[in-house]
Amino acid sequence: MIDRRTFLAAGAAVATTAITGFPAIAAPPTPLRIGFLHGLSSDAHLRIGEHLGSFAAEGLATETVQFITGLEAYQALVGGSVDLVTTGAVISNFPARGQGKAFLINAIEHATAQLWVHPDQGVATIADLKGKRIATTRGTTAHYFLYKLLAANGLDANTDVEIVHQQMGNAVTSFISGAVPVVATWVPFDSGIAKAAPTAKLLATAREYPDAAILNGWSAGNAFYAERKDVLERFIRAWLPANAYIIAKRDEALEYLHGSYYKDFTLAELQTQYDTARWLPAAEWEVLYRDGKITEWLDRVTAFNVAVGAFKDPLPASTYFDPSLFLKVAAAA
Repeated sequence: MIDRRTFLAAGAAVATTAITGFPAIAAPPTPLRIGFLHGLSSDAHLRIGEHLGSFAAEGLATETVQFITGLEAYQALVGGSVDLVTTGAVISNFPARGQGKAFLINAIEHATAQLWVHPDQGVATIADLKGKRIATTRGTTAHYFLYKLLAANGLDANTDVEIVHQQMGNAVTSFISGAVPVVATWVPFDSGIAKAAPTAKLLATAREYPDAAILNGWSAGNAFYAERKDVLERFIRAWLPANAYIIAKRDEALEYLHGSYYKDFTLAELQTQYDTARWLPAAEWEVLYRDGKITEWLDRVTAFNVAVGAFKDPLPASTYFDPSLFLKVAAAA
């Protein structure tokens, strides 16, 4: 069966041959430099889209660079070494400063963030956190979760605990070694903690704190957004079948991702990681884009960044998040 796009492309080639006497030459693919974090919410759509050939079908050649946290990813975006980034809570940080434009959401991370403690260092309950050193990466999903957890339990993130700011890999290493009694992190770092520090305790996850849920999504560099909206629309068209596949064929998607990109985890661990996020079909995303829920969610995390002193006078999400590209592509799909 020939689909409409294939039929139109074939027709165009015949027409070109008839007019010029030479067959049409396919345009070279558009290179797209992508920065990503290695976690399902960030890279599942990317890798499944590549697997399905949906990026290639849109004439896009993905060139990927892995980062540990969204901070480094956005620094690369601002510096111009990547065109797009996919991250968690940091999507409400740099764009709110005018550095990058958010345009597409992957998933709702409702349980990816976690708080691990060493009971043998005097931390067994939330109340025990007061006065303790907590390793995490400021401005990230984990920091936002920690902020919400502390506030919900009558503790102030700025005065009642000492936050040890480290790149997340280093923060987890510090915790495993016992250098700090507490770490706020996110999956899949928990697997390493459970294996290397068997006496450590998972004290809380974002699942118990609904306000700590964050959006994971895509941003483009300012110049790229201004000049290449056509490419962003093609990217969204390639994202849509990947999103549908991740939801409708969850087991197949996870088996592929496990075998190709997540060999350090068991398939069961990967399934658990999948369940820490909510994956919505395009029709449900359309509703959230249109009714302002996405901007409301993003603004909430931007407000957190202001509260912890990351920056002042942020742009509102209605300025730094553009829903129009997704809505246009989804309506035509």
